[in-house]
Amino acid sequence: MQSEIMRESNRRDASYSVVNVTQANLAEVSGWPATGTNLGLNWPGKGQSQRSRSLRAGDTINLTIWDSQENSLLTSIEQRAVPMNGLLISPQGTIFVPYIDEVKIVGMSPEQARSDIQSRLMQIAPSAQVQLAVDPGDQNVIELVSGVQKPGRYPLASRGVTILSALAEGGGIPDGMRNPVVRLQRGGESYATLAQEIYRSPDQDILLRGGDRIVVESDPRSFIILGAAGAERTVPFEKPRHTLMEALSLGGGLLDSRADIRAVLVLRKYAPSLVRSDGKGPDRTQVVFAFDLSSGDGLFAARSFAIHPDDVVLATESPLPVAGSLLGLFGSALGISQRL
Repeated sequence: MQSEIMRESNRRDASYSVVNVTQANLAEVSGWPATGTNLGLNWPGKGQSQRSRSLRAGDTINLTIWDSQENSLLTSIEQRAVPMNGLLISPQGTIFVPYIDEVKIVGMSPEQARSDIQSRLMQIAPSAQVQLAVDPGDQNVIELVSGVQKPGRYPLASRGVTILSALAEGGGIPDGMRNPVVRLQRGGESYATLAQEIYRSPDQDILLRGGDRIVVESDPRSFIILGAAGAERTVPFEKPRHTLMEALSLGGGLLDSRADIRAVLVLRKYAPSLVRSDGKGPDRTQVVFAFDLSSGDGLFAARSFAIHPDDVVLATESPLPVAGSLLGLFGSALGISQRL
């Protein structure tokens, strides 16, 4: 019951504090630091993406040079096209092309590299035309690590590949995965966002870079609901944010015959570094937020109060049913003693 839980909070050396939440102080307590499992949601902007695939060290270039001149240095009368296949971009970012020596093409798009090589050839073959094809190396490959139907390594297309296109190529996210979280590992940095945010916002559907690794997993966040609720269990998050009213609904609601709607509690634990004495944060590491759902003020406060991961939502017992149960037990015991 509420009285049993609140009794210790009145002691001077109490290990937790109680905050009665109303609309008047809702904004203040909502501004306290976040607790529990942190998804680390952050996502690179489109400015951090490349519009098309860039050539990188380890890519293989296949050139075909066409020249119709009769006295061409590159071709013969019988063969007007010269294939130059298997040109590996060196760690220095260059390939060797006869007559023009080393050409640095790393960082260019395939079209930029083709145009640059053709312009260099004009000095010896003014009418030469160049075709260029690329076999991506390891640095121009993305990896779908897990959370899709077909994990694996996928080469980047020359026009660029968005993350939604990559997920689709990997067979998509399984339907049974709960509130999927998409994690991107890029250049020593880690990013994360909810899959539904990528579906909802075109700005989130960024172009991928060579070397990107993608992991899709179920949302690891959850809270616990106990007491006079429809179910006592661990409840997973189903969207980015849940309010107390939504949490009670996910837990099967309150039991009409047992719950004390004047005392629905949320138990939360803060790190010692977050404790404050100025009233702008928790004054102890353990805090009980109390809600009176018998009033409109309490209902609206519960409708806006955000549940944090690892919170415990406790629906306390109503004194009347407890008293009735005790009287019933006492009556049963008295009947038994009279028969004896």
